Amino acid sequence: MRTILIIGASRGIGLETVRRALDQGYRVRAFARSASQIPITHTELTKVNGDALRAEDVAAAVKGVDAVIETLGAKASLAMVTSHTRLFSDATRILIQSMESAGVKRLISVTGFGAGDSRQHMSLLQRLPFELLLGRVYADKAVQETIIRRSALSWVIVRPGILTSGPRTGRYKILDKPADWRNGTISRADVADFLVKQIEDDAYLGSKTPALIG
Repeated sequence: MRTILIIGASRGIGLETVRRALDQGYRVRAFARSASQIPITHTELTKVNGDALRAEDVAAAVKGVDAVIETLGAKASLAMVTSHTRLFSDATRILIQSMESAGVKRLISVTGFGAGDSRQHMSLLQRLPFELLLGRVYADKAVQETIIRRSALSWVIVRPGILTSGPRTGRYKILDKPADWRNGTISRADVADFLVKQIEDDAYLGSKTPALIG
């Protein structure tokens, strides 16, 4: 049985990924500052309280795992609009260093549609409010993607569209060609389904950065 570390596991996509990975028969190590409050009980679930910006916490969590799924998120706040953030890039640097030291190769990381070269595929109507509300966050996500690309890991970068709380449908679209990239909505549960599939699937390793929409 493979052991999967999920970073940012206490809510959102991370929590849905914990559920899906357990359903698919993986042993899950759920890492978050409030991991002890995760509302799931399972014999193959270990809850690890830790800070993604503390190298010692991450290094301890990474030891002995077979793959890492990074699902960091930021709560909506005024600071997201007015201040620069380095949460995603700094946490990813720490994670990659820890993985390389521990010999863990596979990293599946969620950024979002609008990060990196996907931003130019947004319509003008979408881009204006996006830049105002999320521009600083996604600028750091773009740095995060660059750090991952430059690493020696076997990586998958996943860019979901606008997230909803809907159920898992399995009928989402995987847009892996830049000419097809577009924004749309997708449930967190469907994103989690795709993330867990990447533990075994090599189709998107190291080059494609698929966008996901429902």
